[in-house]
Amino acid sequence: MKKFLSLVLAMLLVLSLVALTACGETNVDDGKSTDTDAQTGDVADKLDVKLGVILLHDEFSTYDLNFMNGVEEAKAALGLTDEQVIMKKNIPESDACYEAACDLVDEGCTVIFADSFGHETYMIKAAKEFPNVQFCHATGTMAHTEKLDNYHNAFASIYEGRYLAGVAAGLKLNEIIAAGNLKGDVPKIGYVGAFTYAEVMSGYTSFYLGAKSVCPTVVMDVQFTGSWYDETAEKNAAQALIAGGCDLISQHADSMGAPTACEEANIPNVSYNGSTVEDCPNTFIVASRINWAPYFKLICENTAKGEAIPADYTGTIATGSVVLTDVNTQAAAEGTVEKLAEVKAGLLDGTVKVFDTATEGFITVKGEALASYMADVDTDDAFTPDTEVVSDGYFHESEFRSAPYFDVQIDGITLLNSAY
Repeated sequence: MKKFLSLVLAMLLVLSLVALTACGETNVDDGKSTDTDAQTGDVADKLDVKLGVILLHDEFSTYDLNFMNGVEEAKAALGLTDEQVIMKKNIPESDACYEAACDLVDEGCTVIFADSFGHETYMIKAAKEFPNVQFCHATGTMAHTEKLDNYHNAFASIYEGRYLAGVAAGLKLNEIIAAGNLKGDVPKIGYVGAFTYAEVMSGYTSFYLGAKSVCPTVVMDVQFTGSWYDETAEKNAAQALIAGGCDLISQHADSMGAPTACEEANIPNVSYNGSTVEDCPNTFIVASRINWAPYFKLICENTAKGEAIPADYTGTIATGSVVLTDVNTQAAAEGTVEKLAEVKAGLLDGTVKVFDTATEGFITVKGEALASYMADVDTDDAFTPDTEVVSDGYFHESEFRSAPYFDVQIDGITLLNSAY
């Protein structure tokens, strides 16, 4: 019996040695990695960054969804894992933003982004407290005056995108005129705006000027809701504008309220931040939006490399930051796609200026040409005008800082109310 057990033990020893040798051959001689080695290699190749994103609302807001889509696009392009991106949704413009930023720092985020104008002071508070973390903020105005190494503003020349969308609207109005279907004596656009801020005023004015460039007799009424996201108020505003004789509706507000009102009334609509063609196939024409993916890539890459992030970044058509959705040819006027390509080329080469003050009659204020304007670029508590922004035949929007500062009330646009 003892001899038998000894024999068994000897055989087991031999088998163990063979197994160990085989393992050594797999790892060394064959040059093949084990699963553990592959995982280690993947980790080594990952960008050393963790992104935190603070959102005013959630995916039900077209505005916030646009940022979320930009994050996901950048995440895929950079090969980031789920653990490297944290989103905090429905964070109000209050101290809750600062608290959210602190939470993201505690969770290891090395760069933190917030998407709403009212988040700015709370982001600056966090930036001062955590100097080793990069803080980035959309639509803000204070980075170039605060001069913090770790606080940055970003926006885009979306006025160019809105101008293009306005061209599509103007072409549709020409089609309505040709068909004899205008509601009134002149073509009228209705515009649903959130607040009477420069960002909104710049947006609706550039949209109007795009329409005017192809439909010279157009006028526009603007109705403000006093909220970035209020579906009921936005729908009611659109319905009131339609009842007031508007032939087409656009908006700078974040819900489906206005597009839904247009689809129900069969009124053409130009939306913002994304296509509504699925829900509004008969009335949606086109939409402009800021593509935030290039900026998210930039801040992640620069943070990982230890390189500076621009203090005040303005994305453009050329950087892929200003885009249009596909044109819905079912609702758009014939030739819209071709005309938009032509105007886009002019914006890119500089032959087309959105806020063109050189062309007689294109931009007037109380009947007079806009020859000079002092804008509030370096914002203070009194919003004191400090910078001349009209020269070389145009208003230099977003060239002295990223956030819009065009707040001129020009002829042809009637504000039905205001909301600050």
